Amino acid sequence: MLGLPKATELAKALPKKVIYDRFKPSPTDRKLFDEQINRMSIVHEISPQTVAIKESAGVSAVYVVLVALKTTECDKKNIVLLSKLIDQRMLFVLQSEDTARLAVYRAEKVLMSESKPLADWKLSLNGLDLEAVWENIIAQIGGIDLTDGVDLDATIAENSRKEKLLKQITALEKKAMIERQPRRKWELAEEIRRLKIELGGTSNE
Repeated sequence: MLGLPKATELAKALPKKVIYDRFKPSPTDRKLFDEQINRMSIVHEISPQTVAIKESAGVSAVYVVLVALKTTECDKKNIVLLSKLIDQRMLFVLQSEDTARLAVYRAEKVLMSESKPLADWKLSLNGLDLEAVWENIIAQIGGIDLTDGVDLDATIAENSRKEKLLKQITALEKKAMIERQPRRKWELAEEIRRLKIELGGTSNE
């Protein structure tokens, strides 16, 4: 899977009951998890024992977890839950029939790739140690360019900030379109202008 070396292959089931019994998620979290996720298994281990990449101080292995979905989408809350409950570096393959999205949790943010046929996914293991390999995997999923000494976590945080601002701008623009009171319409336009400046635009946009 993912074009990874055969030596990394595993077949270790992760029963939901074991996760529920061990980590005891809240009833709400458990309900959402059960509604969307059918079964899970660890399908690859990327470590010095399986590939010619040395361990780093913070990362001893990266695991690929295949998540078979009951639905076409997987709520990001489920990825956060799994990531926090299982203390490992994990790449999630969210499979719905013949298609899949890749997902990771990093810097308090869930990053998800586009959806495409599972057979089309090819993952590159780039880096001198597992920390670098892990960061490059995250960059591949998040579409982040790590050249020129770019800091991964800072970039994720900045992208998250911009996404939040764009959502605010879009919501305010919708309000402004239907607002009939001139004063309120002007206030909304000023708020939109301020947010665009914060986003990196210009004051006359």
